[in-house]
Amino acid sequence: MMNHWFVDSEANFLTSWQEAFPDAQFLDRSAARASLINETGLIWWRLRAGESAESQFMDTFAGEGRHFILMCDLPDDEMSIKAFVLGASGCCNTYAAPQVLRQIAAVVGNGGLWIGKSLLSNLVKRTTALLERRVSDIQDGSGMRILSDREAQVAKFVAQGANNREIAQALQISERTVKAHLSAIFEKLGVRDRLQLSLRVNGLEI
Repeated sequence: MMNHWFVDSEANFLTSWQEAFPDAQFLDRSAARASLINETGLIWWRLRAGESAESQFMDTFAGEGRHFILMCDLPDDEMSIKAFVLGASGCCNTYAAPQVLRQIAAVVGNGGLWIGKSLLSNLVKRTTALLERRVSDIQDGSGMRILSDREAQVAKFVAQGANNREIAQALQISERTVKAHLSAIFEKLGVRDRLQLSLRVNGLEI
């Protein structure tokens, strides 16, 4: 069974925490450092409204078998990013329902990261926009764009990990046409295969 500790600036713990994990222990911050230094499990660290994530020094507790989840009274995407930079494995609302807390614990306990829906959506949008710009920016030595619009679409799908059938379905063309576009793309960009194409589109060295 995984151990759970809830850390807050006051000994005023929410019933939702106790309902989610009846065997959890509750600590105030003054006792947390000494109490948790040799423990393993999940540490749920509450960040109250107006507090800075940096001031909590969560990374001080990072260690083998020990994970942090930052619980924010006023969560936002910026706070989530700061939490991950500080070594947290997740960031959630302080007032999340017990079933949500248990889901978070399952994800983090299995080595994953709990990323909020809003942040995940924004990351996908930014990555997609960056990828589209990268495809559009592929040029030859004279600064002219190398790929046609259709070839750029195919290259973007390849960089996202799509196979020929998936690309054909998305663009409503035949797989034979996809292969023809890939041959042209490989030749124009001087790459040998899909891996090299993906690296090129994503701005990585071949």
